[in-house]
Amino acid sequence: MKTAIYPGSFDPITNGHIDILERALSLFDAVIITVANNSTKNPLFTEEERVALLRQATRKFKNVEVDVFHGLLVDYVRKRGAIAIVRGLRAVTDFEYELQMALMNRKLNEKVETIFLMPNEKYTYLSSNFVREISRLGGNVDAFVPPSVRKALKAKLK
Repeated sequence: MKTAIYPGSFDPITNGHIDILERALSLFDAVIITVANNSTKNPLFTEEERVALLRQATRKFKNVEVDVFHGLLVDYVRKRGAIAIVRGLRAVTDFEYELQMALMNRKLNEKVETIFLMPNEKYTYLSSNFVREISRLGGNVDAFVPPSVRKALKAKLK
């Protein structure tokens, strides 16, 4: 069984993330979507809240597991028996950072491949940062996130 790891902060999960997940599921037998803690970010949602939102948003998919990891991603990939890391690329601006991360992961474990997937063009501008900001300012995020995320954003940003 070929398993991929799809890591991210998912603060919150967006329809763009779900699009990438669907694309990964067409390539792999199973995908583990995992909350990664990025020390450079100050998340709106707690780790537990992000896991719960991911579970709600992905429950319709077979062969998807939601998890959390701490430490090096390549160690987590090895521990879970996965063969690849899935990363989404929205624009050229994402590429440089993602390429550097993929090359560092390869240096740490040459057996781990990184697969870059591009979302549907309607999601190329979409980011969790934009969703949080639109929601903070009272805008409508219905087209950008699953209904459970929309409700969680409204509750969090009262």
